[in-house]
Amino acid sequence: MITHLKGKLIEKNPTDLVIDCNGVGYKVNISLHTYSLLPDQEAVMVYTHLQVKEDAHTLYGFMEKSEREIFRLLISVSGIGTSTARTMLSSLHPDQIKEAIAGNDVATVQSIKGIGAKTAQRIILDLKDKILKVYNIDEVSVSKSNTNKDEALSALETLGFNRKIAEKVVDRVLKNTPSESVENIIKLALKNL
Repeated sequence: MITHLKGKLIEKNPTDLVIDCNGVGYKVNISLHTYSLLPDQEAVMVYTHLQVKEDAHTLYGFMEKSEREIFRLLISVSGIGTSTARTMLSSLHPDQIKEAIAGNDVATVQSIKGIGAKTAQRIILDLKDKILKVYNIDEVSVSKSNTNKDEALSALETLGFNRKIAEKVVDRVLKNTPSESVENIIKLALKNL
């Protein structure tokens, strides 16, 4: 029903914002990812998803259409509500969620607060084909880069580094050079750890 809002940014918080559209203030729930992309200027446009329930109509806002699409895919999974989907988009970058689902990376999905092993598996099972089709991701390339990432993380963990910290550094390395070899991922990560 409401596909986007364009207006004056009145209030900005990490979890929500208020946009004035011709004298009407809309409260819009957002993820930390969207919060980080919000411009400092007053004029703003956000893509929205309207959740209609018996007791409430709730707006969710996104700076990118792609994030809204992932949000919609996530809430289509049985057992995943809007708050869990928003937590996922606040914990991981939308691209990380896409890659984790496409690459059967249960550990990454499960690393999000409130998501257990069964829920992570259900998300991957329900959404993998949709993600591969919608985003034209080549399944082979996704799992290859994931294998390199996993091998590099295992090696760094064996060297005594904390997995969470190492994963952030490895993700940064892969963001700059996604097709890097395992050895180079480890070398570059060691420089930044």
